[in-house]
Amino acid sequence: MITKTTKSDRKSSGRTAGATDKAVVRALLDRQQRTYPAQAGIRLRNTPAPLYQTLVLAVLLSARIRADIAVAAARALFEAGMRDPRAMAEASWQKRVDALGKGGYRRYDERTSTMLGKGAELLLERYDGDLRRLREEPDPKRALLDIPGIGPTGADIFLRDVQGVWPEFAPYIDRKALDGARRLGLPASPEKLGGLVPGRDMTRLADGLVHAALDRPMADEVLAAAEAP
Repeated sequence: MITKTTKSDRKSSGRTAGATDKAVVRALLDRQQRTYPAQAGIRLRNTPAPLYQTLVLAVLLSARIRADIAVAAARALFEAGMRDPRAMAEASWQKRVDALGKGGYRRYDERTSTMLGKGAELLLERYDGDLRRLREEPDPKRALLDIPGIGPTGADIFLRDVQGVWPEFAPYIDRKALDGARRLGLPASPEKLGGLVPGRDMTRLADGLVHAALDRPMADEVLAAAEAP
């Protein structure tokens, strides 16, 4: 359901009437220079390896753990050679645990290692390791939920971050991103938010809104910058 941002919402966000939506978005993008996949070293294209790496990152980000730790853990997995489903499936459980631990992902490392292995095996069996085949499913989001480690939050994260290469999902603004939009006094509507940036910046905007939802001081910095003369 699409909701409207009211004047009271904007007042509770700490935003004054002097900051326009576009000024807030500019200030947000200044602070969210790169998407979460880019921070993890993923050069996202509509090809199997980067799509899979983005899925791995979605698994890691969907746990109750800081985003920077999830990004670091993803980088560690990729640096250890686990950049595609086959390499992930063929890696030992301990190798996956060690890479996750190197990235600081220690609280969930053992369970996540198991999920990543099973998820890679499913992708190889069902899609020959190519998520572009999942994209062809009648309901790709529902198909994502069959992958171990991907629940509704993980599916949202993945689709939010691939909307630049899977444009049929754009503008994809999930609940956490909408929380950030409300905190910044921006419209709580994917369509209206999508109208504030060029299509190439949509993923960065969505990730920036998530950052604002998770980091109140960062959101306050954005508002202060947007209101500055």
